[in-house]
Amino acid sequence: MISGRCAACKYLRRRCPSDCIFSPFFPSNNPQRFTIVHRIYGASNVAKFLHQLPTHLRGEAAETLIFEAKCRIEDPVYGCVGIISQLQHQLHVAETQLAKTRAEIACVASNVQEEQPQLQDFAFQPIQGPNSVGFSQIGLSSPAHCFNSSFF
Repeated sequence: MISGRCAACKYLRRRCPSDCIFSPFFPSNNPQRFTIVHRIYGASNVAKFLHQLPTHLRGEAAETLIFEAKCRIEDPVYGCVGIISQLQHQLHVAETQLAKTRAEIACVASNVQEEQPQLQDFAFQPIQGPNSVGFSQIGLSSPAHCFNSSFF
């Protein structure tokens, strides 16, 4: 026999009214969702919270409560703030890497612009031998100095 009660009303062992605040968000086929939220926030607090919101925002709010409750169970100290901190750290690392890469590109680009006139002068000089011309002979230095760790 299929019961018309939502997971919240089943858990609380009460009749599920037709206007139950929980039924749209805590269906009977997924009782874990309500159990987690009830354990962290309590049924009364969740009901009050959902009643205060406009109807169109309640679904998203219920999903957020479920997510935050799961995070709090997995990490009782930090909850979802732990995840946020990890993501902020990853973002900081990525931004730092991007800044370093942009600085390296700018350094290489400035070296290329400075060295282009020297390359044009070299193009009109006679070639002395197949392996006799090196970077130092035409005034070019390796762009490796831009990648020195002391640069940052």
